[in-house]
Amino acid sequence: MLRVILTALTMTRAGDGLPVKSPTEVGMSSTRLNAIERVVERGIKAGGYPGASVIVGRKGAAVFEKGFGRLSWSESSTPVDAERTIYDIASLSKVVGTTTAIMILYDEKKIGLDDPVVNYIPTFGGGDKDKVTIRQLLTHTSGLPAGRDIWRIAQTPLEARALVLSTPLEGRPGAQYIYSDLGADVLGLLVEVVAGEPLDKYLTRRVFEPLGMNETMYRPADSLKYRIAPTEVTPPRGYPLRGEVHDENAYALGGVAGHAGLFSTAADLSVFAQMMLNGGEYNGVQIISKPTVDLFTSRSFGHRALGWDTAEGDYGSGRYLGPTAYGHTGFTGTSMWIDPEREMFVILLTNRVHAARALRPAKVISDVRADLSDAAVLSVLDGPKLTSGSRAFRADREAGWNPPPRRASRRRHGSSRHHSIASATSRSRGGSAKKSSSGKKAKKKAN
Repeated sequence: MLRVILTALTMTRAGDGLPVKSPTEVGMSSTRLNAIERVVERGIKAGGYPGASVIVGRKGAAVFEKGFGRLSWSESSTPVDAERTIYDIASLSKVVGTTTAIMILYDEKKIGLDDPVVNYIPTFGGGDKDKVTIRQLLTHTSGLPAGRDIWRIAQTPLEARALVLSTPLEGRPGAQYIYSDLGADVLGLLVEVVAGEPLDKYLTRRVFEPLGMNETMYRPADSLKYRIAPTEVTPPRGYPLRGEVHDENAYALGGVAGHAGLFSTAADLSVFAQMMLNGGEYNGVQIISKPTVDLFTSRSFGHRALGWDTAEGDYGSGRYLGPTAYGHTGFTGTSMWIDPEREMFVILLTNRVHAARALRPAKVISDVRADLSDAAVLSVLDGPKLTSGSRAFRADREAGWNPPPRRASRRRHGSSRHHSIASATSRSRGGSAKKSSSGKKAKKKAN
């Protein structure tokens, strides 16, 4: 159900969550916000995802809240509800879960950002790994590789943890950016060592319960499956996934991992986003200190903050978010962007990994994420003025979403075999040169 409140009255949502206000009460245009509906629905119609939850909030209230489509492609499937539908939020777990835990421990002076990880986890060390710091894990500059197929090797979660810690470095610590799930996993294990309890229990006790985020959890109970959006239909596990973490390494780690594993609703995440905008406080409960929030959400290495990413115009942040905006995305089709300058956040949850019908679902979700941020910013009437530029939405063009199949070219009977070989060699050299050049650049985020 759409919740763009058009009356002049302020309403409060029944139960947990943000208060709801009309767009005009917080300096936004309801007409412009309605562009979000067109963008998200185009993504469904193009086959990018079967359904989505969207919440836009500003100045302490939710101003746009809607569930689109259904949990799966079946017409008998349950419609999405932004308050109740639970999604596997994938790499949003890195910031909502792991980074938040690190922020609390940092606040309490139980860890230092430049402390070597080996000080807390001796089995992580050896060679250059002795030099890897907590800060480097947070900025993805530790030298750890992007990933490792731990799920193919480990027989138990304990074995999976050992494999994470024993993974050799791919580069020198602090020298380059490599977006690494393994680095987040090491952070999750470090939290457990310092806190003295499992990551999921620590986060529930220190973050989710105090904020009233009762729909946010690792390893959701079977009783909740009926309102959890399904993900992979034919995963390596051999059965359709619903209520079980989509990421194979997170599953191998027991369903609780530093890089993935959290399930949540858009409504719960709106509370978390507002807490961050409030400088770590919500409803009188201080989760993190404001100086720590400011520190962790400021750029630290390139476009990366500490744990968080920043809005650089790529990967779903859109064109118009402010210079202090930060957020993250998730492989399953999720994103959260927070713009302190406009006192605004934008949340999108989908299950784009569920039997996507689009030929290029990754392009669909990337464009929809970006359009959603743009539509929200363009709806702000009393914020910073935007520079001139295109106001068109990517979803209206659907460029590259479902490209037509290429027509096979017919080779003329008299064509020279030498010419064909020469062309192939030229293409090969060009590709190799491009690969070599791109390899010198810092690796961008995978989600």
